[in-house]
Amino acid sequence: MIIYCAGPIRGDVTYQKNYFEIVEFLESEKHTALAEISGKFSTSIPLTDKQIFKRDIKWIEGSRVMIAEISGPSLGVGFEIAYALFKRKIPVLALANSGVKKLSAMISGCDSDLLEIKKYSNSDNMKSIIKKFITGLNK
Repeated sequence: MIIYCAGPIRGDVTYQKNYFEIVEFLESEKHTALAEISGKFSTSIPLTDKQIFKRDIKWIEGSRVMIAEISGPSLGVGFEIAYALFKRKIPVLALANSGVKKLSAMISGCDSDLLEIKKYSNSDNMKSIIKKFITGLNK
């Protein structure tokens, strides 16, 4: 399955390690994880902001679902989630570390049936949530 992975690049990178884990886990499960941090898509030439925007929109357009790490605030991740939900109308799994007390009200208050917000306590728990989400899509 082609999955767009959203996570902080320029925003709050406190939980960026977990974003890396999401991408690595999906790849280990034989999914195509579209993410800037994936080694499969790295480029030796730095991209402009416009190029990054166009690439990421193209990736979201080509994805069946999105999985986002939302523990730390990120304008880009919020934009990508909104695009996936309201423009592409694809399911989004938004994952937050259970230690985070306040999530963005724009995410936690969103009532789209396509958005599933889950808190994870550790890496294994996060992977279990992702597996369950993907299995549910295939039913």
